[in-house]
Amino acid sequence: MKIAFFITFLLIVCNSNYAQQQHAQPQAQYITTIPFKQIMGGVILVKAALFNSNDSLQFILDTGSGGISIDSSTCVEHNILINSSNKSISGIGGKSTVSFTSTTSICFPNLKLPSMPFHVYNYSQLSSIYGEKIDGVIGYAFFSKYIIKINFDRSLLMVYSPGKIKYPFKGNLLHVKIQPLPLHAVSFKMRKKTQFNFFLDTGAGLPLLLSNQLVTDSNILSANQKTFTTQAEGLGGKKQMQLTVLKEVKMGPYKFKQVPTYLFKDDLNVIAYPLSGGLIGNEILRRFNLIINYPQNEIHLSPNLYFDAPFEYGYAGLTIALLNDRIVVEDVIAGSPAAVAGFLIGDEMISVDNQFFGNLQQYKNLLQEPDKIIKSIINRAGILIELEMKTICIL
Repeated sequence: MKIAFFITFLLIVCNSNYAQQQHAQPQAQYITTIPFKQIMGGVILVKAALFNSNDSLQFILDTGSGGISIDSSTCVEHNILINSSNKSISGIGGKSTVSFTSTTSICFPNLKLPSMPFHVYNYSQLSSIYGEKIDGVIGYAFFSKYIIKINFDRSLLMVYSPGKIKYPFKGNLLHVKIQPLPLHAVSFKMRKKTQFNFFLDTGAGLPLLLSNQLVTDSNILSANQKTFTTQAEGLGGKKQMQLTVLKEVKMGPYKFKQVPTYLFKDDLNVIAYPLSGGLIGNEILRRFNLIINYPQNEIHLSPNLYFDAPFEYGYAGLTIALLNDRIVVEDVIAGSPAAVAGFLIGDEMISVDNQFFGNLQQYKNLLQEPDKIIKSIINRAGILIELEMKTICIL
């Protein structure tokens, strides 16, 4: 009873302070609307310009980024001064040394972001994996200054100044911790039900990522749990992970069944365990229209048209990328359907499932269909070869 009373009292105190802060705030003012498109995994890509250029550049909008960054080749193309440093940053793929620039800023229609230090990083690998030129990543430096509405139904961002804002009646309000990435409790169930804090990461094109340390400490997986080796790309390079399926994931009042989940051996503690147990990625977050309000430590969720969309359960063990305008095999997992079919690193994909359109994202979508026999034509050293592969269902 004492514990229940204390929690109730704490909530009342917090709500009272929150109401006072809201009363003292000005009304949030609309600033601009920015169209976006979704690329693989629901990742958000927005167009913007640098202050000294009219060229339209492409940036990933990423709550999983603690700052703002720009591609090194984009800096060279636009004559942006780069300052070297010995600072390194850690990502899913490992540690990388980064440079900086303070001589530019990003401009959207009716909105110019204040000048600030940009990390400079080589995003060529990211561009090849997405099949899109990635000029940079916009993260905390943007979200901390504004209220951002993300409407996935209409593919629009609406930007507001900080202040009082009326949330939709339907949906749910999460009170998050900003550290500087948004952190919130999520429950999940496999062998048993567990709750832990997770970072909410719009830049991660996956449903859920768990730290292996959390998996070990919580003992949530059964001895006969099916797992599949896969490869992920992230800041710092490539990283092999295990792919499995959790029975249930719950965020706020919203439940998702049979969720594909990546198990990550976090040697550098990028996830900051035990502060966080992993990431909720945009394969889940895109199922809501979001209002991201860092100034008030809040994120509002409204289920949208994607809410009931099925997850991807197909497994091929094949990584393809766009290199020099050619779609090529970049990795083949040993023992996977792709390896059994005879794919080799460097093979050029000419067709997939009788489709010759040569679009990287469409090829990847076809390869993610479960229990499907897929015939592909590849170019290997100038010789055309037909390969047949049957994908696996990870359920």
